[in-house]
Amino acid sequence: MTHLATAPRSTTFPLLSRGITVGPLDLPHRIIMGSMHTGLEDRAEDFPQLARFYAERARGGAGLMITGGFSPNDAGRLTADGGRLANADDVQSHRLITEAVHRDGAKIAVQLLHAGRYAFHSGAVSASATHAPINRFPARELSSGEVTQTIADFVASARLALEAGYDAIEIMGSEGYLINQFLSGTTNLRDDEWGGDAERRRRFALEIVRGVREAVGDRLAVIFRLSVVDLVPGGQTAEEVLSLATELEAAGVDLINTGIGWHESRVPTIVTSVPRAAFADFTARITKTLTIPVAASNRITLPETAEQLLADGTATMVTMARPFLADPSWVSKTLTDRPETITPCIGCNQACLDHSFTGRTATCLVNPAAVREEEFTLRRTSTPGATLAVVGGGPAGMNAAITAAQRGFDVVLFEERHELGGQFRLARAIPGKEEFAEALRYFHVMLERLNVDVRRGHRAKADELAEFDHVILATGVRPRALEIPGADAPRVHSYDAVIRGEVTCGSSVAIIGAGGIGFDVAEFLIHDHGSVQRPAPVPSADELQEWFNAWGVDSTFSTPGGVTMPAPRPAGRTIHMLQRKTTKMGIGLAPTSGWVHRAVVKGADVQFHTGVVYEKISEHGLHVTIDGEPHVLDVDDIVVCAGQESVRDLEDDLNARGVVPQVVGGANIAAELDAKRAIEEATRAIIDLD
Repeated sequence: MTHLATAPRSTTFPLLSRGITVGPLDLPHRIIMGSMHTGLEDRAEDFPQLARFYAERARGGAGLMITGGFSPNDAGRLTADGGRLANADDVQSHRLITEAVHRDGAKIAVQLLHAGRYAFHSGAVSASATHAPINRFPARELSSGEVTQTIADFVASARLALEAGYDAIEIMGSEGYLINQFLSGTTNLRDDEWGGDAERRRRFALEIVRGVREAVGDRLAVIFRLSVVDLVPGGQTAEEVLSLATELEAAGVDLINTGIGWHESRVPTIVTSVPRAAFADFTARITKTLTIPVAASNRITLPETAEQLLADGTATMVTMARPFLADPSWVSKTLTDRPETITPCIGCNQACLDHSFTGRTATCLVNPAAVREEEFTLRRTSTPGATLAVVGGGPAGMNAAITAAQRGFDVVLFEERHELGGQFRLARAIPGKEEFAEALRYFHVMLERLNVDVRRGHRAKADELAEFDHVILATGVRPRALEIPGADAPRVHSYDAVIRGEVTCGSSVAIIGAGGIGFDVAEFLIHDHGSVQRPAPVPSADELQEWFNAWGVDSTFSTPGGVTMPAPRPAGRTIHMLQRKTTKMGIGLAPTSGWVHRAVVKGADVQFHTGVVYEKISEHGLHVTIDGEPHVLDVDDIVVCAGQESVRDLEDDLNARGVVPQVVGGANIAAELDAKRAIEEATRAIIDLD
């Protein structure tokens, strides 16, 4: 394959496709694949698989990629056995990565990351003895001698990076890791040469950069991941960030790669509800100050967004990470003017960050082959002309149809509704989940491009399905009915009827069930909502300011850390959420995004009720018992989010005809809706077909 360094420039995205020089590197375009911790960095035996992951993105047109974080010493490891580049024994494993990337014409930087008080082990250290709220391990203070040794460890790691064949080094100074901890007055309480005022707090970062620059000379590019806004109380001020950026350039940094917020921040920065390119203005302040390239990051997933950021001078490059999980060919599709075929990152976190933060290997909800490229290799079917029927046009069914068509099957997709989408169609109507519309758009494009015969409004029959060589049942779920006296009252509605707009709820609502769907319904009812539209590449100033107000982001950056008091907009109605369990409401939500949903619902004054026994529904309202006390909630509407049942009515009829279908997704398991599992099951089912 010819690498994109020699490809023609895009006519649609001319700025993205323009080459740029970063230190000693001549890059073919302005797109950086940012750092992602996949979970493969921690064991040498996983490096061949990690090398395949990067090589696949190199073949897809990536110009410069940045690895997941590797520590320069044992104390800085993310976990007790986390990845590192600390001695000569580590070099050979890293060469597997660099050689694989170079064979396909791309460049790669190693990220040097010291976790500091985010280290999830008993050896955690920091600028001062502090305890991160997201870590059960407290950190002890580094002595002055240990600070000096840590700088030396960074420098030694840079020399090893040169030996391992890397093209650049990214020094992680963002997201609340050790260097960021030295920069902030809330975590750096020292009063020695490494703390006490902003200038001395900057010294640690600058000494690392100077040492690395001297060690690698002009042979490697030096990148610094700069926290342009910490989003924690008492974090760096705007002036301190600008001063640091200026001094970093003078110290020899070739590129500033921007980071947003600390991991402990109570402002979401990358979940799907964060507006696209929400923090671009914080990056623009740095771009206007420096002469070296500055890369914007965070919630940049579409080429249109990235191009606009370059056009308006926000940045000179863009960094994206998760979009490269969703589609390894993001770059080639963009620069050859095929953006509509990009598998979109929907910012869900479910298979990437949720996996990383729970010790599992990362992958991607919409692309289960991510980080498992060899396992999910597609091959053409050995029986050309083989026919395959997919029943159900939700995410599992659409993905099954697309994958089967890519393998060469003749595919018919049956959907009894007049529109495709299933649970994704419901999800896109939830405020903050509009990105699901991008996934639906992609599915529609690919079904058409691959000539899948899509039959909407068609309830498939067993007789017609028996004519196919293979049958996939992706018929999904139906809401479980509420089984208490009065459950058939007009004021009782299923969640899907409410989200589809078939029902308009009144000024007071009770939501039965507080799982993921219950929270989605709560957010749907909190906000005003109209017709679902594709979000703009960059939000309007008013939309962005409303979001900043709700989360307490100081857009003027006049406060340390760039945060102020949140002012969420209250709900326009009274909402009660009820659950049978006595556990904390929303405890089963996803690890990296659940807190966001809980904060939204709590900020809108939704009333939580746990340990609920549902008694009956009468003309007076919903009768419940809580802690042994009877209550009646006089509400206009009751929305039932009490689970789902699999829809697999066709299975018995097919079996009777000697047809054994593959059952995937919600039709297979109707537990709390899990699109990640559904899409992976559908993909595996198609891959395994002879």
